[in-house]
Amino acid sequence: MNRRHLYALSALLIASGLSVAIYKHRVLGYPLLPEESASLWSIEGHLTFERHTVGPVKARLKLPHDPPGFRILREDFVSRGYGLTTEIVDDERIAMWAVRRANGQQSLYYRATVYRDRAAGELPAQPPFPEALELEPPFNEALAALLDTVRAESADVATFVSALLKRLSLPAADTNAQLLSTLATDDFERAQLAVTLLTGARIPARVVQVVQLLNSPHTVDARPWLAIHNGNEWLFFDPVSGASGLESNLLLWSWDSAPLYEVDGGIGEKLEIAVSARTEDALSLAERRATARDSAAVQYSLFQLPIPTQAVYEVLLMIPIGAIVIVFMRNFVGVKTFGTFLPVLVALAFRESRLISGVLLFALLVSAGLAVRFYLERLRLLLVPRLAAILTVVVLLMLFFSLLFHRLGIDTGLSVALFPMVIMTMVIERMSIVWDERGPMEAIKGGLGTLVVAMLAYVVMGIDVLEHLVFVFPELLLPLLAGFLLAGRYTGYRLSELARFRALGGPAK
Repeated sequence: MNRRHLYALSALLIASGLSVAIYKHRVLGYPLLPEESASLWSIEGHLTFERHTVGPVKARLKLPHDPPGFRILREDFVSRGYGLTTEIVDDERIAMWAVRRANGQQSLYYRATVYRDRAAGELPAQPPFPEALELEPPFNEALAALLDTVRAESADVATFVSALLKRLSLPAADTNAQLLSTLATDDFERAQLAVTLLTGARIPARVVQVVQLLNSPHTVDARPWLAIHNGNEWLFFDPVSGASGLESNLLLWSWDSAPLYEVDGGIGEKLEIAVSARTEDALSLAERRATARDSAAVQYSLFQLPIPTQAVYEVLLMIPIGAIVIVFMRNFVGVKTFGTFLPVLVALAFRESRLISGVLLFALLVSAGLAVRFYLERLRLLLVPRLAAILTVVVLLMLFFSLLFHRLGIDTGLSVALFPMVIMTMVIERMSIVWDERGPMEAIKGGLGTLVVAMLAYVVMGIDVLEHLVFVFPELLLPLLAGFLLAGRYTGYRLSELARFRALGGPAK
């Protein structure tokens, strides 16, 4: 396999793994950190009215439709005996209830659960530029003078709107603004006045209605807000203060200033909007969001497996993470170990017995096992019976140390019962072979190297963030695989060899 093929394969693995992980995080909202939480808001619109005589009733209620900065996770409608339809008319989403016979007090409910998403929101298309506006004198002259003053103090549409709104909020400082402010008596009329003045400047503008989302349960009213189009995008302004932008806790409910509700056949209609917030685990929210989208990411998620199976994969998926430590320590540092991935298995054993007690048990079991192994060698046994004998001795040693630690009141020693027996048997057998073939010094170096690398692998495999990322985004193992492929072509010096060949780098004699 040539280098180009290897690089192309590695690039494909990296791109595939990262693209899936980025999609799951940015679109579906899977969290990058464990125990990350997300805010949800429950919104309830309660429309009430009366019908004094038996007869038909029709009610209309505007609904949030792709609000900027928010997504709707769930919607419910409660309307006893009413038929319900929803439709989109002129950028507005409307719920229409109808019943042929109704009498007395009537209640209709709309409930929605929303969450914050900066990338959400489908804004209307660019509106046409308005025609020139003519007002009755003396308002026409005041409008022209005010627009000329504001135009001289601004550089673009955004600064023009901000300067105009500030003059309207402080009319006493400008006689023209003071005269025009007499046309508005409340916030909605003031917002509509701003639209009228902007129409005079031929700037597309409209009054929208927003609802404030706070962290405590409360009843809110729809507030007016200004939406301005500068030719490229929509800009939002507070019509009272002139501040630009749509605040992060404002949900855009309607794209016009008309009432949110309308009832035919009833009297005394009233709409109450109640908002409450709660905090939910970000991972659970992402699962619900993916389920609502019917995404394949949730259909093939590890969270769909039974809980015991998930627990197994939580351990198995960390083995490649431990392999990173092995590759680095062997190929780039040059630490000698017994076997290629035996330190990873020892690190998994440390997960059962914890690090300190695990290292102590490792040293005790290997020392005692080596003594038994050298004794069995004198008996000249065949390989398989000898391994079986060592395995039996390891079990007996584990039992002995468990009883001993229990008598000494050391509870951590009891976890030795979960220490993998086969792993210890392999370490003892491998160390004894190296002892015979290369001497005790090489065997001790290999044993210490195995122990050190296993400790490092245990620490890395125990990082909560890595455990979370690998389990939630298992596709990240593809870039890791690419890293292993690229590391497999490394033929340079190891760090341990720098001291070995240091004399070759000295000055020539």
